[in-house]
Amino acid sequence: MGGNGSPFQYLIAFSLLLLCFKACYAKVGCIERERQALLHFKQGVVDHNGVLSSWGNGEDKGDRCKWIGVECNNQTGHVIKLELHDLALGGSLSSQLGNLSNLQSLDLGYNYGHMTCENLDWLSGLPSLTFLDLSEVDLSQAIHWGQAINKIPSLTELYLEYTQLRWSIPTVSISHINSSTSLVVLDLAWNGWSGLTCSMYPWLFNFSSLVHLDLSHNDLNGSIPDVFGNMTTLSYLDLSSNQLEGEIPKSLKYLCKLETLYLSVNNLTGLLEKDFLACSNDTLEHLDLSYNQLKGTSFPQLSGFSQLSELRIGFNQLNGTLHESFGQLPQLRVLSIPSNSLQGKVSENHLFGLSKLKYLDLSLNSFIFNISLEQVPRFQAKEIMLASCKLGPHFPSWLQTQKLLDKLDISASGISDVIPNWFWNSTRNLAWLNISNNHFSGTLPNFTLHSFRGMDLSSNCFEGSIPQSIFDIQWLDLSKNMFSGTISLSCGISVPFHDLGLVHLDLSSNQLSGELPKCWEQWKDLIVLNLANNNFSGKIRNSISSLYKLRTLHLRNNSLTGVLPWSLKNCIYLTLVDLGKNKLSGRIPAWIGDSLSNLIVLNLRSNDFNGSIPLNLCRLKQIQMLDISGNNLSGKIPKCLKHLTAMSYKESADIAYDELVSEMFFTYVDNTLVQWKGKEIEYKNTLRFIKSIDFSSNSLIGGIPIEITYLVELVSLNFSRNYLVGPIPATIGQLKSLDFLDLSQNQLQGKIPNSLSQIAGLSVLDLSNNTLSGKIPSGTQLQSFSASTYEGNLGLCGPPLLTKCQEDEPGEVSFTGLSRKKEDSQDDANDIWFYGSIALGFIIGFWGVCSTLLFNTSWRYAYFQFLSKMKDWLYVSTVVNMNRI
Repeated sequence: MGGNGSPFQYLIAFSLLLLCFKACYAKVGCIERERQALLHFKQGVVDHNGVLSSWGNGEDKGDRCKWIGVECNNQTGHVIKLELHDLALGGSLSSQLGNLSNLQSLDLGYNYGHMTCENLDWLSGLPSLTFLDLSEVDLSQAIHWGQAINKIPSLTELYLEYTQLRWSIPTVSISHINSSTSLVVLDLAWNGWSGLTCSMYPWLFNFSSLVHLDLSHNDLNGSIPDVFGNMTTLSYLDLSSNQLEGEIPKSLKYLCKLETLYLSVNNLTGLLEKDFLACSNDTLEHLDLSYNQLKGTSFPQLSGFSQLSELRIGFNQLNGTLHESFGQLPQLRVLSIPSNSLQGKVSENHLFGLSKLKYLDLSLNSFIFNISLEQVPRFQAKEIMLASCKLGPHFPSWLQTQKLLDKLDISASGISDVIPNWFWNSTRNLAWLNISNNHFSGTLPNFTLHSFRGMDLSSNCFEGSIPQSIFDIQWLDLSKNMFSGTISLSCGISVPFHDLGLVHLDLSSNQLSGELPKCWEQWKDLIVLNLANNNFSGKIRNSISSLYKLRTLHLRNNSLTGVLPWSLKNCIYLTLVDLGKNKLSGRIPAWIGDSLSNLIVLNLRSNDFNGSIPLNLCRLKQIQMLDISGNNLSGKIPKCLKHLTAMSYKESADIAYDELVSEMFFTYVDNTLVQWKGKEIEYKNTLRFIKSIDFSSNSLIGGIPIEITYLVELVSLNFSRNYLVGPIPATIGQLKSLDFLDLSQNQLQGKIPNSLSQIAGLSVLDLSNNTLSGKIPSGTQLQSFSASTYEGNLGLCGPPLLTKCQEDEPGEVSFTGLSRKKEDSQDDANDIWFYGSIALGFIIGFWGVCSTLLFNTSWRYAYFQFLSKMKDWLYVSTVVNMNRI
């Protein structure tokens, strides 16, 4: 047969060639299907940044394995990984991704371009998928997402944060769902607004191998199920920021592998038991129970938790003392227990042995530090927060050893001392310092601020001039001290272009003088400026328009003169302007109502403004406090005040801002002085509830416009000490929320409206020194005020005044006798008419019937026949009934 092969050999060779060709064709077809699936995905994606520019059909883009975010298997060439994490992609997810049947990892998380997906059924085509991250993808329409997840048998990690998940699987079907037993990591955090509630528990508890579970920031309510104690593989459990309540279940003590437990920001109550995590004392590293309502007469001893590195139990209701066992936690790095009711002494035995401690917060408790001068802590902390703890009277010398401090708060700690020189030299890394509400004295050195970003030295006894260098930070509060001199030196500060300059500046309640700075452009980042209660003089310069970010402007109680600069209208974000108690003059600018439309508080009281009230003020639709009292204003009260709509609704706007300083968020709540019930009272947290109009002590004329009664949520109204005439509006009773009403010292006429007695909450009323007349409306409300409320109105009468009304007074004898005779005569006449009517009715009724029977034969016959039948019927009925008995 030589070199010729047999037919059988040719057949085998042909078969092998055919199989090879078929396999190659199938592989090519599969790969092409994957390529088309990716291109279809790209078509549905919004890619403003061109991230997917390498994807396409061109010759240079043919190899999909070289596309951005795509990874293929080196041997088979199949796509096994698609990673497009945090790339600002948007659009909708294509179900064609389900054709990537060999995909093992899919990461599309945190694309902030608003990516959506209406269903997840296509996940069933990815049997090899082990990793899935769709965080920030809008899944609000994918109502059957739970069922889709159950169809991925190999899935081990699932991340669905911020996806607006909704739970819709009926409870009756849960028992029939075959959940993946391979799932190890499940992250469903931040889905609360769209309704991820405890109804998903039955689905959740089918996963028996979970190690990491994050359900934080959802709408879970009720108590924590004991079933969590059966998830013995858990090492990470986060249920924080929900609405959970009740006690911490005792079953959690069986989680022997637990390393992290976060239960903060809930409504958990009950006692914090000593052994609530007994089994995990050798594994637990992070414990956060803060912002609950936990109680305990003694702080729990945690000395057995050898691995504990983070402990947060702040903002609860714990009391008792701090046990020295805290000094036996060798790994502790974070100790945060602020805002409880803890007390007792803190010695070096409690803290100084914690060599790894980096963050210490014992603030807002009643601890008394009893540490000897020679003791040196073993730790080098970055943050120490000891507000309201008793540290004084001397400055704590042990702080000299803390070379790495980034934040220090020893406010309200009872220190009466000067700041030692070593402190400024050894705090080169300090970014935030709060020593307010103590009794520090002395002057501030002109030191170099290496890392400082924020400083609160308020409510102390510092004096002297303010050093120039101190303005080179972002947040500065030196209020309520005794600083003197000018602040013109601050004009020498130059802020680097890339840095954020001064954002918050409060120098109020000092003894500063001179003119206001000329260099406002140096402080262009200011949001809050408070220079109130000083001795500043001169004009407000036009350069103030450089503060275009400004929201709060306090210049109250100085000696400023001149007119309001027109350039202030460029500060369009202003919500509070308080220029009261100065010597400002001219007309109130009309541009306030046009340009400063965000104003909530406008206080111009006690100045020298003149002219009429500009109608443009009626455009301040967000205004809640309008005070222009104590000026020389004339003209009439505008009827357009009815357009101040914020005073017509119950909703109140907050005057608060979040400020980021040195990686710390501060919520600044604004304040102002309000003339309330004859006194100036500072309102801060409750300022938003004050809706007030004060036009008192001017020269206003005309009547009180009825339109003022449209502002039904007004709390305070003061039109006193003007020249107003006419009646009090009859609809004044519509102002049901009024607590304070002063219309005194005007020329008001007419009667007091009856509707005024319908304002049940009115606690202060002054109508004195007008020309009101008539009887004071009766009712417990108006009679409860003293007579001084109505004095100076000669025509008024009735309680509580001693002057009785004419109709209530006993008259003269002759008049009384005549009156009584008239009354007696009237009574006699009434009697005659009464008895006469009865007699007439009887006569007409009797003779009307009898005369008819007498003169009408047929009627008489029928009548007597009827009587006869009635007699017979009564007789028969009586006999029958008697026989039955």
